[in-house]
Amino acid sequence: MSELYTCVLTIAGSDSGGGAGIQADIKSISANGGYAASVITACTAQNTQGVTDIHAIPVPHIIKQMKAVFDDISFSAVKIGMLHSSEVIQAVKSTLETYKMKNIVFDPVMIATSGDKLLNDDAVQSLKEFLPHVMLITPNIPEAELLIGHSIDINNMQETAQELSEMYHTSVLLKGGHLKVSDTMTDILYNYESKKTTVIHNKTVETINTHGTGCSLSSSIATFIGLGSTLEDACREGCAYLNMAIAKGKDKVIGHGHGPVNHFSL
Repeated sequence: MSELYTCVLTIAGSDSGGGAGIQADIKSISANGGYAASVITACTAQNTQGVTDIHAIPVPHIIKQMKAVFDDISFSAVKIGMLHSSEVIQAVKSTLETYKMKNIVFDPVMIATSGDKLLNDDAVQSLKEFLPHVMLITPNIPEAELLIGHSIDINNMQETAQELSEMYHTSVLLKGGHLKVSDTMTDILYNYESKKTTVIHNKTVETINTHGTGCSLSSSIATFIGLGSTLEDACREGCAYLNMAIAKGKDKVIGHGHGPVNHFSL
């Protein structure tokens, strides 16, 4: 008897250094039992020390990539990473609607490690208008602050996750990695459908090897959802997977900058 793969599509940019973007997504999806297909929105010249160039893929070709895979493969979930312009956001949104895709996890990449905004105001507005059409968003603290318009700390994380969810009509996993207040990492899930808050704790790992953590987490959550987990369980499983991958990669050395997590450390 034939057996179907659990297929997960990642729509994101390429990281030539292999630590983030499409490369991290494919590793994370594969490590957690899914079959990864990809649509590349941009190619970066990138390594552990930073990005030196970005080549945007023409929007018509992005659409053709999406149609090629959707016309042939059945997907259980979709993960979306950086969409660098309003035109790309609109094209991805429209194509996903055409194919009636569900179980969409969106990692809203908007802020660089330096703190600089990666999207212009038009693109940010288009991104905000896209959010109600996805199942889950996974912003970090700076991204959530840009979406909500106020500062966030450990004391108002739960309130902010709910506020974001009700504002954008989608579930929110608010990641607390930027709030280093103890030896415990705290992430907050607010389920828009059930109105339930779930607090997720993991032990903080001291390391510089955190390149691609957001990509790896969101794609692992999409995979667990595709495999049949509830939203709450998928987020717990994804956070636990990422925490283990960080711990198993904390002393690994690659390049001269911030290394990746150890995706295949199961």
